[in-house]
Amino acid sequence: MTGWVCVVGLGPGDDGLVTDQVRAALAEASDVIGYIPYVARIAPRDGLTLHASDNRVELDRATQALDLALAGHRVVVVSSGDPGVFAMASAVFEACEGRSVLPQIKVLPGITAMLAAAASAGAPLGHDFCAINLSDNLKPFEMIEKRVRLAAEADFAMAFYNPRSASRPDGFGRILSVLRASCAPERLILFARNVTLPDQRIVTVALRDAAEDMADMRTVVIVGNSATRRVGPYVYSPRRAG
Repeated sequence: MTGWVCVVGLGPGDDGLVTDQVRAALAEASDVIGYIPYVARIAPRDGLTLHASDNRVELDRATQALDLALAGHRVVVVSSGDPGVFAMASAVFEACEGRSVLPQIKVLPGITAMLAAAASAGAPLGHDFCAINLSDNLKPFEMIEKRVRLAAEADFAMAFYNPRSASRPDGFGRILSVLRASCAPERLILFARNVTLPDQRIVTVALRDAAEDMADMRTVVIVGNSATRRVGPYVYSPRRAG
């Protein structure tokens, strides 16, 4: 039997947002590999082995997936959201480097927390936007600050992943300072926590009123561009620039 690796996105949290393609891949899998809380979303069944591991071991997970596939296993690597957005797809291809033999690899997209948050609020990403991971685990924080500053100066809407954690309590405050130096105080900023889950919470404030403790690792932060506005209870960015 020929093995394969399928890297999938489980969406932002609501099981109804898992795609049919992903469900089909999981139904065929002999092994599922991923971060502990994501593997916990997969129902056990006969013939399926679940391999859950802690955070920050992405390359180890990717290597295990490739090795199992080359041994004939049908391996699904699970991520939240979309596997190609700050998730496991890149790690799997990084683990491919230097190998002379590779299994078949497929990446199946999922709905990102960023897009789910935007949909819950209205359309704050309706014009040009960028996504920035605020974690400095794999890059210096000075690079993050530079990217945020340049994106603000270019008037992009911005979506921030991993804004604030117990090990990084001060970084988001630094990002707010960068934004305040480049954006008007009335710029809209949206905090979306536990998107699509029963305890989802969406809060939109002016930049002047944003505080670092409004974000944590379960929060996606969306900063509007200079034209982003409210219409009734919704927030949207017009399709035309200027």
